[in-house]
Amino acid sequence: MAMPDQRLPRYQQLHDDLVAQIGNHVWRPGEAIPNEAELAKTYEVAIGTVRKAVDGLVAEGLLERHHGKGTFVRRPRFDSSLFRFFRFQSPSGERRVPESRILQREVLEAPSAVADALRLPVATPVIRITRLRLIDQNPVLAEEIWLPKDKFATILGLPSEEIGDLLYPAYEQYCGQVIASATETLTVESVAGAYARLLRLECGLPIIVIERLAYGFDGQPLEWRRSRGPADQFRYQVDIR
Repeated sequence: MAMPDQRLPRYQQLHDDLVAQIGNHVWRPGEAIPNEAELAKTYEVAIGTVRKAVDGLVAEGLLERHHGKGTFVRRPRFDSSLFRFFRFQSPSGERRVPESRILQREVLEAPSAVADALRLPVATPVIRITRLRLIDQNPVLAEEIWLPKDKFATILGLPSEEIGDLLYPAYEQYCGQVIASATETLTVESVAGAYARLLRLECGLPIIVIERLAYGFDGQPLEWRRSRGPADQFRYQVDIR
């Protein structure tokens, strides 16, 4: 265990070190971590201490248990949030995953808002991706995506067909960056300018903006994006018990 904080309980020290190991890609998403007995031997702690640390990581969503197989680093799914908020369906009602069309990739100096979100100094080189998502050639989302250039430079030169419709698998495969968690904020604004043209909407119509800040396993922000879609396609549902 590297440089543990001796003020913390032993299980918390182990918890923090396991998070660091996952963040350093010792175990990647979908891979099993050592079993509890092996971890107890490696860290020279009791099985109960290991179990308490692992239970915490399962509760936090970093790990998941598969009965009879072991404990694995969880691979989060993030496109589900779009289905929670927007009705992406065919005319027959079938759920559809929008195809992606990258319109632009460029390197810019980070504006203050982007720098704040990604915890970078202002003017640090960042990548901005402008992307349109479509169903049957009809635009349903316009997206602006910001990434730290030093971690995602490879994405600049990739053919669009190699990136595919989902960005996070490409981040992992080509840049070695794994998205572990994200926070999302929803707001409403009136569409204008470039976004009105991209979404083929009249200026002034309401759109929903989903702002997402995505993090690696180490808790550092890796991506800041804003997805804009027509308000008449928006829905919100929550189960209250």
